Amino acid sequence: MSHRNSCVRIGSVDTQRTPITVEDLYSLGSLEDVRISPDGQSIVSVHVTIAKRENRYHRRLLLTSVATGHSRRFTHGLFDHQPRWNPDGQSLVFVSRRDDPHGQLYRIQLAGGEAQQLTAMPNGASDPVWSPDGRQIAFLAPVSEEERASEHDEPSPAPATAWDAQRAGEQRRHEEEQRIDPRVITRLPYRSDTSFFDHRRRHVYVIDVPLDDVEQLPRPRRLTDGDIHFGALTWMPDGQSLLTTATRDPEADSLFAFYDVLRLPLSGAQPIILTKPGFSYFDPQPSPDGTKIAFLCLDEQKLLADGNRVAIIPAEGGEPEDLTAHTDLNVEQFRWQPDSQGIIFTAGWRGDQHLYSLGLPDTPTYRNGITLVPGLRMVNGFDVARDGTIAFLASSPANPGELFLRHLDGTERQLTTLNQAYLDQRIVLPLNEILYLAPDGQEVQGWAIYPPAWQPDQPHPMIVSIHGGPHTMWGPAFRSMWHEWQTMAAAGYVVFFCNPRGSEGYGEQWRDAIRGNWGYADAPDIEAGVDAMLSRGGIDPARLAVTGGSYGGYMTAWLLAHTDRFVCGVAARGVYNLISHPSTSDAHELIEIEFNGYPWEMAEELWVHSPLAHAHKITAPLLLLHSECDYRVPISEAEQLFSFLRRQKKVVELVRYPREGHELTRTGEPAHRVDHMRRALAWFDRYC
Repeated sequence: MSHRNSCVRIGSVDTQRTPITVEDLYSLGSLEDVRISPDGQSIVSVHVTIAKRENRYHRRLLLTSVATGHSRRFTHGLFDHQPRWNPDGQSLVFVSRRDDPHGQLYRIQLAGGEAQQLTAMPNGASDPVWSPDGRQIAFLAPVSEEERASEHDEPSPAPATAWDAQRAGEQRRHEEEQRIDPRVITRLPYRSDTSFFDHRRRHVYVIDVPLDDVEQLPRPRRLTDGDIHFGALTWMPDGQSLLTTATRDPEADSLFAFYDVLRLPLSGAQPIILTKPGFSYFDPQPSPDGTKIAFLCLDEQKLLADGNRVAIIPAEGGEPEDLTAHTDLNVEQFRWQPDSQGIIFTAGWRGDQHLYSLGLPDTPTYRNGITLVPGLRMVNGFDVARDGTIAFLASSPANPGELFLRHLDGTERQLTTLNQAYLDQRIVLPLNEILYLAPDGQEVQGWAIYPPAWQPDQPHPMIVSIHGGPHTMWGPAFRSMWHEWQTMAAAGYVVFFCNPRGSEGYGEQWRDAIRGNWGYADAPDIEAGVDAMLSRGGIDPARLAVTGGSYGGYMTAWLLAHTDRFVCGVAARGVYNLISHPSTSDAHELIEIEFNGYPWEMAEELWVHSPLAHAHKITAPLLLLHSECDYRVPISEAEQLFSFLRRQKKVVELVRYPREGHELTRTGEPAHRVDHMRRALAWFDRYC
């Protein structure tokens, strides 16, 4: 049976409701970081809402009863996140910015009452984890060498008055400004997200948890040292040591690779390295019985194309045993099964992200794992109770996300309806799965959203939306694009998106197909999707637009330079010059890994694969949207493309967003996100 141009209808349209608009961004809520209590009776998560007038997000802890499904706001801070249960289930520790913009640790009792501050780290504290007996909390905090050296000094007395506290704060800010004026850079990377490291590294601290109300903050004890980053904390079940990851070689100048797993004895003894070079390791987790350690690992020869696998070693160390290689899945998140006989994990496959269970070798489910949470949806986070009950967050084509519970018998129950009142008033447009053939005969999966008034016998404009990554997987339930796609379709456009070669979710061979061949390997898959959509009718071939962010921005510019079928484009935070990008990005190794070499060794090859080299062939109007503090894809990329096109008197416009980084369209200032969508739609309306 041929799949060419096959179509599966997902959902239906209720024309009694009103279309989704750009402004609806302010009406949507979401959940993050779900954690189920040790007794399985309560679930805490982070409820994210948008305050339009304040132009910021509110993050508060939401407590949900497993028995009744009733949810209530548990904290009232403006930015509370990273909740973690005390092993006795009677209290929570979380991170809040309520009194410090850096974020500090707070404890709150399940019975209620005021949250109690536990830390006052000069640069903030994060990633808390309780010891198994609930008497200590380990956490991460960024500190410089000078700050580490001064930790043994007697703490300064607390300010006597509010005026003294204000003056002390101003003095500290002044000293910090002087410390980095000028900044001295000696290593890579020296910045990430929207801020500079300024010679500070994340180190591991432990505090004793006060038994009663906090009158005097406990003094933290640092377990690590050196000019390296630590992360991914967890306790060993015996409570005598911690697992963490650490930069293997500071001279590797890498942001997201070359990490080892270490065990940190509480006694103060030297850290014990448990892993060996050849792979980069992340998120170590001991088995509940304490006999094994599992972690994510990446082959250092193919850090981006190979995908995350789960491997295990004995608790004392040893050769890693790969658990998931035979599945050809890229593991996003994992937890141990409560009986220590296997793992539970999420992974994307063909546009969906499911929850799987896989046993250890010599167990019945090792070779043939079990799909615990299937369906047309994406599981965006989960946690496992001691009895095996699973709380998880999932988005679907009809809903950008809610909280669910999976019982031991496999039945599910939806616990929240955060967006239901909003959804009851709006037209949520259905999605259509499109399976088509690329020029070489390979099947490609895509989806289409049609506008509310779409008629197959009338021509409509179409927007082709391209994902970033480049190794990302889009699907009908992709949470961060749900509102944007629905908005574009509601504005009268057919929206098409697909997973061309290089995408996640189709196995290692598909993901690795663009290595060293950006643009040439994947553009034909996208163009074949456009042809498949045109063959179905109802689309005007003279009104095709293209858009995308990050690698999608790269591909937008690439397509405009290599075909004249698109009448306009909107490229956001794109990579346009593969020669300059590695030397300006915080992830310089992206290009080095993808093209297996350094820019100075293959400048000619990188230039051939750069949209900037072909910019003179672009004739369609192009809107460039870019953040001024984007350190992943610096704004110099957009400046170069804008300059090239403007010097040729092409129709081009560059919009610069201050204060924003690479995540503008996902976590940027709400007003900027709305402006970003509005400008893109206005550009399409003008030229398409």
